[in-house]
Amino acid sequence: MTSPFDAPAAAPAPAAPEDRDARPQYVLPLVVRLEKATPPGRTDALETSARAVLTLLADPRTAGPDGEWAERVAAWEDARIRKVVRRARGGEWRRAGELPGITVHGREAEVRVFPPVPLDGWPKELAKLQVSGTDLEETAEVGAPEPGLPVLWLNPELDMSAGKTMAQTGHAAQIAWWRLDEAQRKEWAEAGFALAVRTAAPERWADLLRSGLPVVRDAGFTEIAPGSCTVIAEHPALLR
Repeated sequence: MTSPFDAPAAAPAPAAPEDRDARPQYVLPLVVRLEKATPPGRTDALETSARAVLTLLADPRTAGPDGEWAERVAAWEDARIRKVVRRARGGEWRRAGELPGITVHGREAEVRVFPPVPLDGWPKELAKLQVSGTDLEETAEVGAPEPGLPVLWLNPELDMSAGKTMAQTGHAAQIAWWRLDEAQRKEWAEAGFALAVRTAAPERWADLLRSGLPVVRDAGFTEIAPGSCTVIAEHPALLR
């Protein structure tokens, strides 16, 4: 049986922006379950979306040489890395769950990730879902991350919606994944892709920017200015 960790550990070779823009454009859909009476906590949703992206990347359907999603994921990674988060409840959520994908559970949050789709070719079950309205509040106290846990640090100077931030934490987790070798990836997967999302203190953020750790720079399609640094991924394996 092919291991999902047989794929090369290195990130895809970077292409010039104009080359990426000229290629077919794909987007990775993420859908968060948002029932009116029981919305998940914001941090739990952010962490669950990041884990969902990692779960898809490690899945044999993506990472296996003959995986049914491998070609689409490769095409997505060769162009602009886009992720869009939509919300669903009730029947919308049930219909989304009938499409090929993976549902990842947090403490309260449920996020379903789907293999990439063409930018203008969303399945109708997902295309009708709303992007707006994903603002979330915390439902429990958010303390310091556990020692040794990978942490996705948010820029304290940016104000982003929960949906936008979920996409950004997914980006950060993906960039960290690219930096890890096969053994490190396997260890993380066996831990259920445990991670934390926290907002950095301003002085901590300044140190992180100088650290050489993976940083997400937003393309500026929505909400924030192009080139904004949104999230930095601090994985223990990248500090050695």
